[in-house]
Amino acid sequence: MKNAVTKANRGLNDHSWNVVGQTYVPKLYSEETFVWHAALPADSFVPPHIHPHQDEWIYVLEGDLEIEFGPELHKAGPGDTIKMPRGEAHGIFNRSGKPANCIFGVAPSRKLYELFIELDGVTDPAELVRISALYEVDFLPPPDAPEQG
Repeated sequence: MKNAVTKANRGLNDHSWNVVGQTYVPKLYSEETFVWHAALPADSFVPPHIHPHQDEWIYVLEGDLEIEFGPELHKAGPGDTIKMPRGEAHGIFNRSGKPANCIFGVAPSRKLYELFIELDGVTDPAELVRISALYEVDFLPPPDAPEQG
């Protein structure tokens, strides 16, 4: 990483990604850490998934989020920090009826920056799951999906 200021209205390399209707704007990227701003519209979500090699966190700037760790539900609002350890399934939901703005981060960065480049504009859930698996993010099947054997 080199010294610089990433302006409030800009992303690194002028990147901004639309991932399942959410807007992600990268702010800091190095081998050790990747940080991005996320705008999560009302009623949007990231389905339960696992980062096998990364710890993830969210700092809520405005709005309210719900985080599911399996059957456990946690609520977070402005000023709260959500910690999602590597290897632990988590889903992120904005069920508040209002937009939410957050700062996300992962450590180490691994392949997540490249994943967001690939996911920009993808709307098909099956394709999102397929691509994500190539970049070390494993989505869980929906709770009512038949077990694979």
